[in-house]
Amino acid sequence: MVRPDCDIAIIGAGPAGSVIAKFLHDAGMAVTVLEAETFPRFVIGESLLPNCMNVLERAGLLDAVTDAGFQFKNGAVFECGPQYMSIDFRQNFEPADCWGTTFQVKRARFDQILATETARAGVDIRFGHRVTSAHLSDGDCRLGFTDENGNPGELRAGFVVDASGYGRVLPRMLGLARPGKSIERRALFTHMRDHITDPGYDREKILITVHPTRHEIWYWLIPFSDGTASVGTIYPDNDPAFAGMSDQDIFNQLINDTRLGSLLANAEPIRDLNSIAGYSAQSEKLFGDGYVLLGNSAGFLDPVFSSGVTIALHSAELAAKALIARHNGNAVDWNMDFAEPLSKGVDTFRAYVDAWYDGRLQTIIFNQPDDDSQLKRMVVSILAGYAWNMENPLVAKTERYLEMLHDLCAPSS
Repeated sequence: MVRPDCDIAIIGAGPAGSVIAKFLHDAGMAVTVLEAETFPRFVIGESLLPNCMNVLERAGLLDAVTDAGFQFKNGAVFECGPQYMSIDFRQNFEPADCWGTTFQVKRARFDQILATETARAGVDIRFGHRVTSAHLSDGDCRLGFTDENGNPGELRAGFVVDASGYGRVLPRMLGLARPGKSIERRALFTHMRDHITDPGYDREKILITVHPTRHEIWYWLIPFSDGTASVGTIYPDNDPAFAGMSDQDIFNQLINDTRLGSLLANAEPIRDLNSIAGYSAQSEKLFGDGYVLLGNSAGFLDPVFSSGVTIALHSAELAAKALIARHNGNAVDWNMDFAEPLSKGVDTFRAYVDAWYDGRLQTIIFNQPDDDSQLKRMVVSILAGYAWNMENPLVAKTERYLEMLHDLCAPSS
């Protein structure tokens, strides 16, 4: 057998790739990251959840993030016509040493900071290297690639981690990619210089707005520290109500159907309008002979609760623990040590996404009592990204408690 070039090859230098690379390097493993793009590069998924901060702290990457001047975030505001609910993530169910605040980030800069700090620690990150083939066998993996000049090459590794995000490199190559189980939805989004002057607008919270008559349509407004904001809307793909309309006309109409129209009356777009359709996806399995899938590479649910980066970082830490244990000579069961614990939190998020679109969670959010009850703290914990805490009944028995909360919060007829 030819000696590998590194212990672990990682596909992708986004948050999951950088974090797992940093964990593995700090544990004494030789790591090489192949990233197809050149950073900085634009990507959505800009509103972090507090649970992300715990992982970044354990990876030794938090100081660089907190020093970057990103927009402070302490919660979320939900609106639907006259209905309004402000949620503070610090009022959660978690132990006192867990984070209750986080940041709104432009991902181009955030991802570059994580990659730069990881490379500074000594990790070999190769930008402009696009993986073109994969021959995987535990202990003898080969990744074919083309470099930034289009030259072909090959990297040999003992094991491969796919953190390629929406690219889903290995699921596509290995035939593992599957469409998501939810109905097809479409996202329209852009960045704006928002010029918001409304004194009631809270820049320290993401604003989630629900369409006043079509509750399956919703919007995000994510403010950044430089006076710009990410603005987007989600609606059913191929909706006949928008037949024949351009993306820009759909976006303008939907924005003006809500208070966002007046809130953003003076806003100036600073990016072209982008669209993504059919973004929900999953993989047939999360690991196999010589590889493991992280974050969006394994699957993506929905942007409504900003869970993408949280799931990516949690999966990175779980996989890192398993690989470090293996490196130290301990037996690893990838199903028990990675797939099952990761899936528990993902399934909790998925139940919340389903409950959002069928209306139950919207009922819970807009009609919950304005107090500091234990049940409210349990809900806030999930919204803050703590979907793996089995001490929280909303994680341990998600569907049962969602139904109970809905019955408690539903207006009496």
